[in-house]
Amino acid sequence: MPRNFWMIASNEANFNITQQLGFVTQGLKSQHRRKVQRIEVGDRVLFYVTGVRKFTGTATVTAAYREENTSQWEDEGSTGWPYEIGIKSDVILEKDQHIEAGLLAHRLDYVRRWAPEDWYLAFQGNLHLLPKNDFFIIEEEMKKLKLGSDYQYVAQPIKNRNQYRRRRGGGRNKGNKGTEKTASEVTLVE
Repeated sequence: MPRNFWMIASNEANFNITQQLGFVTQGLKSQHRRKVQRIEVGDRVLFYVTGVRKFTGTATVTAAYREENTSQWEDEGSTGWPYEIGIKSDVILEKDQHIEAGLLAHRLDYVRRWAPEDWYLAFQGNLHLLPKNDFFIIEEEMKKLKLGSDYQYVAQPIKNRNQYRRRRGGGRNKGNKGTEKTASEVTLVE
């Protein structure tokens, strides 16, 4: 089971470069060094194209990051693409199938911190750590488009059902309930 779910945001030209390379390698910007170091083999990646604001595909990480002296990707802004990870494509949509991100944004937990009309601000920058459920919502929609009526939904295994349940009752001192001393029980040492 993948440990982390990432979204890589790039302009259309850089997405096309990754596509021309056969989805075997992906460049990452220098400003995200700490995040890049967290990417592990087996992690999942979602591609988001800025400008057109569309989800275009998913992949699995096959090799941890490495630094490269030359980059095949075009600079976006002031930072280059000195890091690369190995990837293997999973679901890559045809250009006419790319999903308008605005259609799914209201269903994603990741964008809830932003006002609904400003959802796209959640995708500023090159690399984002996504909640697992958000990743699977988007990937399921991609599979429906890619495979059409032949697609059968496969439920994702839940490792720990209690992970998202709220605790009930007491606060921090639940275990110390009834052990508080009253004013008459407190003794002063002189």
